[in-house]
Formats: sequence, structure tokens, C-alpha cells
Amino acid sequence: MKKLKVSLDFGSKPFEVGELVGLDKKIYFKYFDDFLDLKWEISPYHLKHTSGIQEVNTALFDGLFGVFDDSLPDGWGKLLVDRKMLASGIPLNDINPMLRLAMVGSTGPGALVYQPEIENDASPTSFLALNDMEGEVRKVLADEPTAYLEDLYQLAGSSGGARPKVNVGFNPSTEELWLSHRPFPEQFEHWMIKFRSSHDVSDIAQIEYAYYLMAKEAGLEMSVSQLFKGKGDTYYFGTKRFDRTGNSRLHVHSTAAMLQDNYRLSNLDYGHLMDCAFRLEKDILAAEKILRLAAFNVLSHNRDDHSKNTSFLMDDSGHWTFAPAYDLTFSQSAHGHHSMSVAGESKNPGKNHLFQLAKTFAIKNASEIIDQVETAIAFWPTFAKQAGVSKTSQGRVTKILLRI
Repeated sequence: MKKLKVSLDFGSKPFEVGELVGLDKKIYFKYFDDFLDLKWEISPYHLKHTSGIQEVNTALFDGLFGVFDDSLPDGWGKLLVDRKMLASGIPLNDINPMLRLAMVGSTGPGALVYQPEIENDASPTSFLALNDMEGEVRKVLADEPTAYLEDLYQLAGSSGGARPKVNVGFNPSTEELWLSHRPFPEQFEHWMIKFRSSHDVSDIAQIEYAYYLMAKEAGLEMSVSQLFKGKGDTYYFGTKRFDRTGNSRLHVHSTAAMLQDNYRLSNLDYGHLMDCAFRLEKDILAAEKILRLAAFNVLSHNRDDHSKNTSFLMDDSGHWTFAPAYDLTFSQSAHGHHSMSVAGESKNPGKNHLFQLAKTFAIKNASEIIDQVETAIAFWPTFAKQAGVSKTSQGRVTKILLRI
């Protein structure tokens, strides 16, 4: 794959953005002149709004600009894409970012699409239940053969994050799931459902749902989420996709890719995220959103708060907003540090660091925001019980959050 046309598809007519060209093991990008006339910046910090040929200046994204790397899967999705290409006879050494983007085509997150697209010609299968789908997921994780590799790829081949997940349809009126990559019937919404990874506790879905309830009480903006019951005592966490509304899409750009941050070894502080949000939204309310998120992650012991777990959305008028919070749950991280520091502190940030962060950005209602978050977290036992979290997990989390 030597050349790809990049377009923005918000759901009506695609806008041709530019062209990616692979040459001598490097990847170059050039905007189309007509797109430059629209004055939209798909990556405001590191992709210049110019007609010149551009080459990325970092090794973080395998030669791609971060905005295009955001279209690529990682973790579970990358595993599926690579398995599919190997099954198609493509040697491992021939798999590269341009080929992966062609595989993603029009199925990736957000509104960016790539042509020519490597089309899928397999007949779609409909799974009968989430448990059946999870059984095939387990086979892939265990490197066992499955007859449903193509279907899992179509359902989740472009997904990010480490945990296995699938993009499905959900009808909130009838609570019916559409477990196929065939086009959704009317009244079905775009949702994402997660499965346990090999190292997750058995009630990880219930814990994440309890955190969703707690975050909503704390005033965070989140997409509608719920638990889906499988067979027996199995539950799955599901959330409505914030990059899809019916047939419409929004352009998504992760903080990691926008600011060229290595999220596995991040150098970012919540102050960087706050500054970025303020500059894009041009509103002090953007900084308040980040303070609320930082307070929640610090006080709820969510230490997996890396820069790929926050994103920004651009609509078809070129307007940017901070995306709803996602992937909020009780978590550790490498060396016990927060992935993003708070006012320079990552090992053990507390309320004093949150207030210092707020002072730097002149947030006047910081006490009100932090108090609301702290009050919501004090009700963890109530949310945990409501979500069906096991007594073992309730006790483990309570001991840390409430110091009991």
C-alpha cells in the first residue's frame, strides 16, 4: 500500500482531506487545496495547515502523524487485524501502518476514512448471545483457532484499548442487541461492549459500572452506559459511542496523539491537558472539566489515567470540544504512579495538588468542584451495591477510597 486518500465523513458527504504516500520507508502527507479552504484543522498542534508536503517529526507513531495513528487499533483490535492479515497470507514483515489504515478503511473510530479500502467479502454472522461471542474472544486470546475471526475483526478490528471489545447495535426501547456487523435496523444505536481480559477480576464490569454511576454523581460528562447480563452471573459493561449518532460521525483525536505524548511513558500533566482544552474550546468551562476529571481520578484511585484515555471531538463546523470521560475504573499503574501528574506530582497527588492546579488556571469554583467529587466518592458503597460488585471487590476498593 503506497498511497491512501484521507477523507472526513461526518455522515452526509465525505470531505476529501489529503493524501498519505509511503516512499522509501517514510510516510508523507499533503492536504488537498480545496480542504484547506474550509479552515478546519484536524490536528491543531502538530499537523500544519499548509499545502506543503509534511513528514512527522516523532518516532512515536511508526511514521504517521498522530491524528492518523488514532484511526489504528491497539491492544485487542491490533491483535485481530494482524491475525486477519496473517490468515490472508500477508507475511508479518509486510504489515505496516499504511496497510493497517487500508484495512480500517471506513470502519475506524471518529470520522476519518481511508481509500482504497481493503474490503471484507465474508458473509456476516449474527451471534446469538454475548456469552457466545465471549467464548470466541477467549479462543483468540489463547491463540486457539476460531471460525469467527472475520466476524470479531469486523466487530472490533479498529477498536482501541487493551480489553477485548465489540461495536454492536442496541435498541434502548426494547433492550435488544444487534450482535452482527450487518447494517443496524432503525432505532438501534451504536454501542461498545467490553469483555474481561485475562488479568481482570471477575466483576470488572460491575466495578466499571459503579464508577460510571459515581462519576455521573460527581458531575462528569459521560456517555450513557449500562450493564448487559449474560448467562448465569456474567455481566458486561457497555457504553454508547460518543463518536456516532445515527449515521452521523464526529472526528476524534486522542490527547496522546494530539500532543505527541508516549502514553506508556507519559510526560504530561493535567495542566497540559487543561491548557489544551482551554485553547480548543476557548472557554474557562473547559478547564473546569479537566479539574473535575483530575479530581475524580485522584480521589477514586484511577491511576490508569494516561493520555490516550482522554480525547477531543470536532464536529462538521470545525468546532472542538473535550470528549465525554471514558475508561474510568479502579486501577493501578506501573510503579503505582498516576499516568498523568497533577501539578507536577504523580506518585501521591492529593487535594493540595488539585488546588494548586486550579490556582494556576484561575479556576474560581475549585472548592465546589472538588467537594462535589469527594462527596460522590464517599457513596462508593452505595454505587457498588447498586452495580452488583462482589463483597470482596467492595471491601478492597472501600479500604483505599474511604481509608476504612
